[in-house]
Amino acid sequence: MQPLNPKAFGLALGSTFALGMILLAVISMIHGSFGNTVISILSSAYLGYDNTIPGALFGGIWGFVDGGIMGFVIAWIYNKVKEL
Repeated sequence: MQPLNPKAFGLALGSTFALGMILLAVISMIHGSFGNTVISILSSAYLGYDNTIPGALFGGIWGFVDGGIMGFVIAWIYNKVKEL
């Protein structure tokens, strides 16, 4: 197996997290009560995240940053363990 590229994996995971956070907020705006509990839990960790348009954008930014860092770290650890 080839090693993972940490930057590419971070970008991919960050984009996925950002899209998920935005979609959750938009679906919650459309359907009213759907996902409000999850959004209230996530908003305690991600400042500004809410089921509004600006809140969805803040959530997307937070998701991209958090997912990007997590993806980079996961790929870096994977490559280090693989070398053993």
